[in-house]
Amino acid sequence: MEWLKKYDNYYFVLGRTLLGLYFIVPGMTKVAGYQGYLDLMASKGVPLVEILLPLTILIQVGAGLFLIAGKNLRVSALLLFGLTILINLFIHNFWALAGDPGQAHETQNFVKNLAIAAGLLVLATKDKS
Repeated sequence: MEWLKKYDNYYFVLGRTLLGLYFIVPGMTKVAGYQGYLDLMASKGVPLVEILLPLTILIQVGAGLFLIAGKNLRVSALLLFGLTILINLFIHNFWALAGDPGQAHETQNFVKNLAIAAGLLVLATKDKS
């Protein structure tokens, strides 16, 4: 399996690109559906939505672009890690949906986001800039 190591740089670039796109696309979606996201955040008890939604968009799009470009990986990955954890706690709060048909979906999103957060922590250790 030693021969697989020669492709490490390709895996790294592809992984960074996919993670970057994972944040850029939802960030742009939030721009297009701005009012709906404000309403969703408010309904979930997120404080200061008028400030935090633009900040979320900026972090998702900006740090996502930095991941793809391979610049400031540690800072970008750690910002996105923190944002992902906060989104999990406020938006994908499956524990508050006991008996609701949407609970399984929110549980799945919560666990998926934990995996993404773990990947971001791993990526944060690979900053070469």
